[in-house]
Amino acid sequence: MVSEGRRFAPTVGFIYPDHAAESDYPLVARQLDMNFPVVHIYGTDLHAVPELLDLGSPEKLAEGARLLRPHAPGAVVWACTSGSFVYGPRGAAEQVAGLSECSGTPASSTSFAFVNAAAALGVSKVAVAASYPRDIAELFVAFLAAHGIEVVSMGEAGIDTAAEVGRLTADQVDELAGANDHPDAEALLIPDTAMHTIAHVERLESRLGKVVLTANQVTVWEGLRLIDEVPDVSGLGRLFRRQQ
Repeated sequence: MVSEGRRFAPTVGFIYPDHAAESDYPLVARQLDMNFPVVHIYGTDLHAVPELLDLGSPEKLAEGARLLRPHAPGAVVWACTSGSFVYGPRGAAEQVAGLSECSGTPASSTSFAFVNAAAALGVSKVAVAASYPRDIAELFVAFLAAHGIEVVSMGEAGIDTAAEVGRLTADQVDELAGANDHPDAEALLIPDTAMHTIAHVERLESRLGKVVLTANQVTVWEGLRLIDEVPDVSGLGRLFRRQQ
């Protein structure tokens, strides 16, 4: 429940699959002085198409919306990239529409958060540093392409489960990012909400000299965009700075 001291802070609800890097959300909430209730839905955390389709099913997202209802969020975001883009562009749009209907609020998902964040920054050519197996990473590339974003290079770590991704160290995140950047890319995208990245965005942008968009970062931004509450702050990457 929202504490007494934060009763009137803007509230965005997040539906998070299983457990991995959900601590990124309260980290940002404290920094921004906002309410980010996170509820969990459960399934097999395998990065494989059948399991991801089940994880993002209408029934599970409806359960997430129900769990968020006591928090009265102004918007709801499905905080899962692979569990949204695996449905393809049309299916992912239907998924979000269904979530909005269940929650009675504006809704989105991490996959659309990447698309909208890139558009907000004027980015059209990107590199992708994916933790997923290659077949899943290729579905993300196809989703981006369907929304006019050119992927000039893609690298994948081939990690099978979200739990494994959640255990990556800061050095391993840095290594994944650095190994998969490309000089022609205007931004580097790191698409797994199971990866702890919020604390690393500014360092990665400084090191690579370009925009870095990570799953949990864009998910938070997307939720705030839906309620027209995106702040102009440092510490969360160029996406959160109005003067680009």
